[in-house]
Amino acid sequence: MSTSFDFITECGAFYVLTVDGDKPVGRPFGAIMEYEGYLYISTGNTKAVYDQIIANANIQLLAHKPNTRDWLRLSGKAVECTDLQIKQQMLNACPVLQKRFTSPDCPFFALFKITDKEAFLNTNAGVTRVD
Repeated sequence: MSTSFDFITECGAFYVLTVDGDKPVGRPFGAIMEYEGYLYISTGNTKAVYDQIIANANIQLLAHKPNTRDWLRLSGKAVECTDLQIKQQMLNACPVLQKRFTSPDCPFFALFKITDKEAFLNTNAGVTRVD
């Protein structure tokens, strides 16, 4: 697994930042998956975050490890994924999503693959670029 994925999952919650018109918007997320070298996040296609990502695919993920000064900032492009097998992988990896999305072909289930990622990890050793 990548350093980014490992760090984010250790943190539990993380934040997804998008743009709404000319204003930044952030909100907490809890489900993330790494599959075939890519990170994936999901949301409902009825939410504002979905519309914001469709309008501008540039996003950031921010994660902070509780009780430390360690944080991760990951920038990338969110590309919608409609592959039902990968959606099923997400449901398997994050069972909490099954409360909202009953199957990979649920009409409200949106999945995004993060491409062109660039991640930086801040620890006591300083800020370093990570995978």
